[in-house]
Amino acid sequence: MDPAVMKELEKEMQNFQVTMGHIEGVPLLGATCDEWDTIYNFQAREDDILIATYPKSGTTWMQEIVDLILQEGDVQKSMRAPCYVKVPFIDQVPKKNMPTGVELAQRMASPRILKTHLPINLLPPSFWEKNVKVVYVARNAKDCMVSYYYFQKINKCLPDPGTWDNYFSAFLSGDVPWGSWFDHVLGWWKAMDKHQILFVFYEDMIKDPMHEIQKVMKFLGKDLSDEVLENIKFHTSFQAMKENPMTNYSTLPNIIFDQTISPFMRKGIVGDWKTHFLVAQNIIFDEEYKKKMEGSGLNFHSEI
Repeated sequence: MDPAVMKELEKEMQNFQVTMGHIEGVPLLGATCDEWDTIYNFQAREDDILIATYPKSGTTWMQEIVDLILQEGDVQKSMRAPCYVKVPFIDQVPKKNMPTGVELAQRMASPRILKTHLPINLLPPSFWEKNVKVVYVARNAKDCMVSYYYFQKINKCLPDPGTWDNYFSAFLSGDVPWGSWFDHVLGWWKAMDKHQILFVFYEDMIKDPMHEIQKVMKFLGKDLSDEVLENIKFHTSFQAMKENPMTNYSTLPNIIFDQTISPFMRKGIVGDWKTHFLVAQNIIFDEEYKKKMEGSGLNFHSEI
């Protein structure tokens, strides 16, 4: 990224105040709400591939898998730009010196890989009109909550999460950016039979990455050799991505993304929630979870 732009951005961030707004009751960043008409009227293309997730569910991991599949395992090509540049985030409206996710996408040649955290009811309708393929990654809510807590601590474009106890309540009630985890995963889950949606579980990616990579490859209509798939598996492992400057967000300055607080690639495991949830919190969570998820047919593993 242009050092002059980065310097200007750093200057702006010194006086930056995070604001929030709502679209159809869903809490979104103020800048996203201000540009909502442009985002909602985004024009998808038939050969787009959309990666949709609730925040902290394995988004960057899936971006790299999809990109490497399209690049047929060519690692050099996959490292052509940081993940936040090569995969436009259509909900994102950064500071004035940087292009919005929509602008980045509009300039990009097809086939494009795009990213969104929007719940399904807010997705731009052109994605359905063009029958775009969507890879949706879902992660168990407990680990998702812990990961999102740390992410909000380091990402200076998001509201400060406050204490863990306060955040626990906010997450459970959906009072966090992009809203309720429950509404998000259920909305996308129920839409699977109407659209081209591949629903992938983060925990399955941890348990058997090769199987999930093959599933994504088939969904995208590709046929790659075992050797290429092994290469993709290696380069999308947690350790490889943690060391890769194109995926670990080390290209962003601390004033935007403060990894001295916590690394972006933090643990990448299942069950880390056990080191954060108090016994009472776990009981409260499980009661709420049962109320919201019972009978949905959607089952998660919060430990492996």
